[in-house]
Amino acid sequence: MNQYPKNEELSSCCQSDSLMDRVYNLLERQIAVWELPKRNYTSLDKVETKTLKVGGVEMMVQFNPSRIVSSAAKVDAASIKERKCFLCKAHLPQEQEGIPFGDGYLILVNPFPIFPKHFTIPALEHTDQLIRTRLGDMLDVAKALDGCVIFYNGPKCGASAPDHMHFQAGNRGFLPLEKNWNSVYREQAAVIVDRPEIKVSRLPYYSHAALALESADKEPMLQLFEKIYTLLAVPQDSPEPMLNLLCRFDDGLWTLWVFPRKLHRPRQYFAEGDDNLLISPASVDLGGVFITPLQKDFEKITSNDIEDILRQISMDADEFDLLCSRLAAE
Repeated sequence: MNQYPKNEELSSCCQSDSLMDRVYNLLERQIAVWELPKRNYTSLDKVETKTLKVGGVEMMVQFNPSRIVSSAAKVDAASIKERKCFLCKAHLPQEQEGIPFGDGYLILVNPFPIFPKHFTIPALEHTDQLIRTRLGDMLDVAKALDGCVIFYNGPKCGASAPDHMHFQAGNRGFLPLEKNWNSVYREQAAVIVDRPEIKVSRLPYYSHAALALESADKEPMLQLFEKIYTLLAVPQDSPEPMLNLLCRFDDGLWTLWVFPRKLHRPRQYFAEGDDNLLISPASVDLGGVFITPLQKDFEKITSNDIEDILRQISMDADEFDLLCSRLAAE
């Protein structure tokens, strides 16, 4: 049986602390009593990294063996049906505690971290990974956890649990896109919607399609995202348009980065022999930290490989141009 009853006590006894403080305290406690995250967070200190310039943008490559769980996850319908959902309350490890959030979410320590502080935020209800009616929840999480960047991986875009609605969160200042947005990237981005209540920019220096929405008000963000959502095609084998999202709340302003996709995994993922790269890109990779769970891939991957992978999985340039022109015309 998992430790869920403790969450209720935790929620009521620490009301004087900020949610951000309580979440970081949760991480410290879980590392102290639970061997799996203790081992994997300790291993982060030894994770190898290298920096590559991709399309004029610096991207970090991380060799992180623990992420094989996600990168190699089988997410076909048959495999999902055969396994227990690891995000459902009834199936959480006995050692795992959590903090209730909002109307129906639970904040958990992610035991397979990429970030120095990495959390998973599943819905209490076992319901499909779909963002359309949940973006408001994502904005609420970003505001409450303002020390983190929040991310969403679509069911065909890197989510290892496409059958259970969840967000993830990691400490700010880690992803190059988020870290350098104010100082570098915002100035270079091309503004396509500029209204008092919201601004939308495209990131032409990225080698993949990317939009940034900025607003101090929640409703314009929801309305503009809904417009983008309806303009994106829904593939035949996907329950929603293919996309990844990153979000933060900083100094009273939400920034939502939207990455339209066309492919789940690149050809290198399925290739044989020397051509194989076990890369399954998701929000973190698109934010500038490419995850390689195998040493061989970390050692051999090049800037050209990353640029090729990003072009394969991202919305085609002409389609992205059309999307931007339609948004600008609104």
